[in-house]
Amino acid sequence: MIIYNVTINIDDTVREQWLTWMTEKHIPEMLKTGKFTKAKMVKVLIVEEMGGTTYSVQYFTESKAMLERYYKEDAPKMREEGLQLFGDKMLAFRTELELLKEFKPA
Repeated sequence: MIIYNVTINIDDTVREQWLTWMTEKHIPEMLKTGKFTKAKMVKVLIVEEMGGTTYSVQYFTESKAMLERYYKEDAPKMREEGLQLFGDKMLAFRTELELLKEFKPA
């Protein structure tokens, strides 16, 4: 399993608007691409020196090949709206993670 992790720092002046857009539009549209099986959104609790609030959205996909399909077929369109709506009020970076093993208490 591959986790496509997007970490976003959002300016507090647009945070509520961004949260609504993410939860009601962007994340559902990401899932509708058919490339991801689920998504999780978390708030980063460490306070950044640059200000704003930081979130991490993790999109789960079955394979690296499926993630590559997302990059090729969907990523430009999916990233464009956020840039248009929030511009320099949003800073994002992306990380690809491979799930090796899950552990649960005995």
